[in-house]
Amino acid sequence: MTTAHSDSPSAGRRLFAVLALLATAALVVEAFTFIVSNLVWLVVLLAGLALAVAGVWWVLTERLPRRAIGIAGLIAGAVIIVVALMQAVGDSQRPLLRIAIVFATLAVAAMAGRAALTPDLRELDRLRRDGRARPRKPVLLCNPWSGGGKVAKFGLLDIAKEMGVETVLLDHGLDLAQLARDAIARGADCLGMAGGDGSQALVASIANEHDLPFVCISAGTRNHFAQDLGFDKEDPRKGMTAFRDGVERFIDFATVGDRLFVNNVSLGIYATIVQQDSYRDAKLETSRNLLPEMLGSQAEPFDLQFTTPDGAEVADSFLIMVSNNPYILGPSLDVSQRRSMDTGTLGVFAVNAASGHEAAAVVTRTALGVGGRDPHLHQFTAETFEVRSRSGKAFAGVDGEALELDTPLEFRSHPRALRMLVPVDVLVEAERRRSRGFSPGALFGIALGRPSAALAGAERMEAAGEAAHR
Repeated sequence: MTTAHSDSPSAGRRLFAVLALLATAALVVEAFTFIVSNLVWLVVLLAGLALAVAGVWWVLTERLPRRAIGIAGLIAGAVIIVVALMQAVGDSQRPLLRIAIVFATLAVAAMAGRAALTPDLRELDRLRRDGRARPRKPVLLCNPWSGGGKVAKFGLLDIAKEMGVETVLLDHGLDLAQLARDAIARGADCLGMAGGDGSQALVASIANEHDLPFVCISAGTRNHFAQDLGFDKEDPRKGMTAFRDGVERFIDFATVGDRLFVNNVSLGIYATIVQQDSYRDAKLETSRNLLPEMLGSQAEPFDLQFTTPDGAEVADSFLIMVSNNPYILGPSLDVSQRRSMDTGTLGVFAVNAASGHEAAAVVTRTALGVGGRDPHLHQFTAETFEVRSRSGKAFAGVDGEALELDTPLEFRSHPRALRMLVPVDVLVEAERRRSRGFSPGALFGIALGRPSAALAGAERMEAAGEAAHR
């Protein structure tokens, strides 16, 4: 293997890293000065935030007329926060100038940091060139109803025909897994799926069984898997180039028992909601009707137990989510997304509490980024994980599919075990996604001339590709 990717970052990236660190230091100084001079208004702001949080979980857990009290609390809290901010800034000299300087410094820190952490496109040239693969007999399975009919809307059948890709349409009464296996029996050397996340996971599992590359076409409703891989989730046509000029990429998948999943498995509240017949056609209405019952003051915890990595036994769980690679949680521009798909770990997020009200409060505080070290909140990564229940059964939402599974549930991460073909721009976007998290350590490393974590990720993908072909 060559050492092309071990080169030090360019002088431009090192300069951007230094600039980002200096801008961040300036923001810290500004924040400290602001806090010292505005302690009273900061206390008022925190009170408003607490009122807003209380209002949010009353909205979630109560029915009218008590839900109206929650709405009023949310509005009042928001007003207090705005007033406190205006008064704090207004007390300073030249408030508008001060605000402009803060936002300008923040913009410099963000843009310079992103430029420093994102590898230059030329640094990925060799990986893109050497990793290209073109299947001889690719097959694309299509769910014509998924995403409100995206297969027809975007003309995927015509595009596939022009590219020489065989298409197989899922119809009522047909078994998607059997269709995939039949395609392999006819000689398919690559499987693609145009559909939702559940269908993606199923076809990917069959491709993995036969050591075939898999192509993801974002023709579902939400397309979480495609999004976190770096695809344009709104336009499935862009993914079709993977059949003709794709780059091999190896990502993680996870299993619960012997079932593969690419996004997550939810237990507790969400898993119970998706079991309802009305959920598929009326998701918001079904959730709104059931949440007050499951999170109200009389709601009891679900029959779910687990052990944390440090050995603590946790029971009375209202919610457990196990994801294939950890999600970003809390206030963030990419909340509920994954910045990397090859960490080799599961992401675990769980809430246990004595009552539904308590659980709702924990979830709400976490969503607002003020959960802190709440003893009822459990968030960690692990290579394996087990969930138990006294009944021996548990409802589960596996990549959005409603199931009832036998317990204990054994979860496991399979590092870089799924072989995929992706378009060149998706590979580049995947590396950019890695750089979204602000990391002073990474910036210091680049400023000192060390290769970035994103480039190390590119090396890992190349190494995995070489190992797979030995």
